[in-house]
Amino acid sequence: MTQDYLGRIGNLIRDARKHRGLTQQQLADLLATSQSAVNRIEKGHQNLSLEMLARIGSALDSEIVALGAGGPTHLRVTGPTTLSGTIDVKSSKNAGVALLCASLLNKGRTTLRKVARIEEVNRLLEVLDSIGVQTRWLNDSNDLEIVPPAQLDLANIDEDAARRTRSIIMFLGPLLHREDVFDLPYAGGCNLGDRTVQPHMAALRPFGLDVKATEGSYHATVNRAIEPVRPIVLTERGDTVTENALMAAALHPGTTVIRNASSNYMVQDLCFYLQRLGVVVEGVGSTTLTVTGRTQIDVDVDYAPSEDPIEAMSLLAAAIVTNSEITIRRVPIEFLEIELATLEEMGFNYSRSHEYVAENGHTRLVDVSTRQSQLKAPLDKIHPMPFPGLNIDNLPFFAVIAAVAEGQTLLHDWVYENRAIYLTELTKLGGQVKLLDPHRVLVEGPTRWSGTEIVCPPALRPAVVILLAMLASKGTSVLRSTYVIHRGYEDLAERLNTLGANIVTFRDI
Repeated sequence: MTQDYLGRIGNLIRDARKHRGLTQQQLADLLATSQSAVNRIEKGHQNLSLEMLARIGSALDSEIVALGAGGPTHLRVTGPTTLSGTIDVKSSKNAGVALLCASLLNKGRTTLRKVARIEEVNRLLEVLDSIGVQTRWLNDSNDLEIVPPAQLDLANIDEDAARRTRSIIMFLGPLLHREDVFDLPYAGGCNLGDRTVQPHMAALRPFGLDVKATEGSYHATVNRAIEPVRPIVLTERGDTVTENALMAAALHPGTTVIRNASSNYMVQDLCFYLQRLGVVVEGVGSTTLTVTGRTQIDVDVDYAPSEDPIEAMSLLAAAIVTNSEITIRRVPIEFLEIELATLEEMGFNYSRSHEYVAENGHTRLVDVSTRQSQLKAPLDKIHPMPFPGLNIDNLPFFAVIAAVAEGQTLLHDWVYENRAIYLTELTKLGGQVKLLDPHRVLVEGPTRWSGTEIVCPPALRPAVVILLAMLASKGTSVLRSTYVIHRGYEDLAERLNTLGANIVTFRDI
C-alpha cells in the first residue's frame, strides 16, 4: 500500500516537473539533492519526509504535493449531468493580468472593472503590493484600484509570489522606463535561451534593455542611449511578447512600429487601455502596430477589460459534452468565430443574438444558445493558429468535444511540447484518445463516459477538459488537487452548479 502511494506521488512529481520544463538534474539543484535521488522519488522508490514534500511543492509550484493548513482542494462530480439556464462570461483572465502589469506605466490611479479573482491575479497583486503599489478591491463586482508609488521598492519584491506567476516577465516592458538596473525573480528552470523567453529579449533590446540570467533572477540593465531606429519585427507572434513591446513603446516618446504583432483579445484590450492613457496606438486588430508614446503618463483612468473567449469556449464545451441547452451571454464573438465554424461543420446546433458592444467600447459580443446536437468528426484535422485562427488555448476543448462525436478526429497541438499528453487522461473516463506523438492525438467517439478518480494534470486547459468530461460521466468522479484550475478560472465549479451540475468541493481530512 505504501509503495503504491509513493508510486502515485512519484508520478505526480514527474508530470509537474515536465510541465515546468525541468530536467531531473534541474529539480535536484533546486532541492539541493542529487539527480539519482530525484529519479528514485519519481519511481516511487524513495521515502519522503514532510519537509521534502513541502520543498518539492514549492519548487514545482504544484499543489499536488502541497502541505499545510487546509491542504489541496478536490472536486467530487456526480453525473451524468444535463445543464440548463443562463450564464454570463466573466472578464478576460489574460487581459486582466496584462493590465495589472501595464498599470506600472501610469503614475496616476488605474481602476479596472470586473477583474477575474483568480490565483494568477492574486500572485501579481502580492508582487505589486510588495514593491509599494497600493491595490484594493473596491466592491463585490471585482473592481480593482491600483495606485503606484513615486518610487518602486524593487528590493522588497515578494520572490515567492513572483516565482509562482508566469506573468512576471511582463514587468520588463514597464520597468525598463522606471529603473536603470533591476532584478526580477523567475521560476526555476527558465533561461534566456528558451523558446518562450528569447522573443521577449529580441523585442525589448531595441529599447536599450539587456537581460542576463543569474541564479534564479533576471538581471536587467537599461542603456538610455539606445532607441528603436527601425520597425521591431517580432520573431514569434506571441501574445505576451507583443504586450511587452507595446508597454515598452508606450513610454518611448517617439513612434515605434511593431510588426508580426499578435492581434489576439488580450493584446487588443491592452491597446485600448494604452489609448485611455493617451498613448497613440494604430493598427489595433492587425499584425502591424504603430505606437506613439509619451515621456510621462500620469492620469486617472477607468477601464473594463472585455469578456474571456476561453471561458466562453469552456462553457460551450460543457454544453456540448452533456448535450445540454443553455444560454451563454456576453460571448466575445470575434475571438470564437473559427471555433464556432468548426463546430458547425461537426453538426453543432445553436443560435446567437445580434451583436452588441462590450464595456471597453470595442469588443463585439453576442449571446449564444446551444441546442442538442448529434456531432460527427470533421474531415480535416483541428489545429490552432495565431488570431484570427483557432485559439491555441481552445484546442484542448476539442478533445472532449471530439470524444462525443461520431468518428475519428485528429488534433494537432503544435505549439506546446507536452500538453497533448494530458488529454490521454480522458481514457480513464472511457474516452478513446490515442497519443500519436508529443503534439498529436487521435480521438474516436462517441464515448460512454464512466466516473473515476483522476489527479488534476498540471496544465490548465486539459484539467478543465477532464472536469467537463466528468460532468457527462455516469456515477461519481473525483478530480484531485485542482489549484491549477483556480489559476485561470474564478469559481468554475460553483458557476457550473448554477446550471445544474453536481460538483462538491472538499479537502482531505
